[in-house]
Amino acid sequence: MLALIAPWIVPYREQALGEPNVAERLLPPSLRHPFGTDHMGRDILSRMIYGARTSLFTAISVVFLSALIGVPIGIVAGYSGGFLDNVLMRFTDVFLSFPPLLLALLIASTLGKGLFNAILALVITWWPWYARLVRSQALSMKSLAYVEAARAAGVSHFVIMFKHILPGCVAPLAVQCTMDMGSAILEAAALSFLGLGVQPPMPDWGLMISEGKAYFLNYWWVPTFPGLFMLLLVMSFNLLGDVFRELIDPRLRRRMLI
Repeated sequence: MLALIAPWIVPYREQALGEPNVAERLLPPSLRHPFGTDHMGRDILSRMIYGARTSLFTAISVVFLSALIGVPIGIVAGYSGGFLDNVLMRFTDVFLSFPPLLLALLIASTLGKGLFNAILALVITWWPWYARLVRSQALSMKSLAYVEAARAAGVSHFVIMFKHILPGCVAPLAVQCTMDMGSAILEAAALSFLGLGVQPPMPDWGLMISEGKAYFLNYWWVPTFPGLFMLLLVMSFNLLGDVFRELIDPRLRRRMLI
């Protein structure tokens, strides 16, 4: 919520967007600067609020685009079976054979620095997981009675896949997307930390940690607050995903009641 209304609530908007204030560099936390200032005199709280917008935009973009690519591939593979399923899944396995972050680093370094290149690199490494998830759902659903009835009635394969099978994939997808938000924030921050994601002076939590690591021993607040709030945000998404999973899965819900 704070990220959405950032332009109206940050105390130092110009500093949040990168304007230096060297006269107040590396000030400790105080009433005027609750989280202190960084090496360029910018208010850390203001930059963190704006940085939350960058982190959330990146995570939402990565999760949405990955699902947009992976879901159709997974449905087509699971519903079709046979040769097409083998081709699509072997293609998917090529991407899954590499550690996601390592592959994202390789792609981002090839594409060049920048937020949108970082998003593209993460999407390329993430869509196969959605394809795998949806394929397993499609495999279990294509033999259900109402799907068989639709096929016997002459309903087209396209309609069956996206009208009858896709709705059954929404619940596990919602859980996966929620939990992936935290992972996307961490991986995007890792790219920014290594200089391949968001570039200065744009506010970003990973970039703020990277810039502040050299000052940690003497000015602990510079990298600590961005790292702490990133941890809290990631944990929040993971806990929210667990809640969704418990609400959706009858077995887990039964355990909660016991």
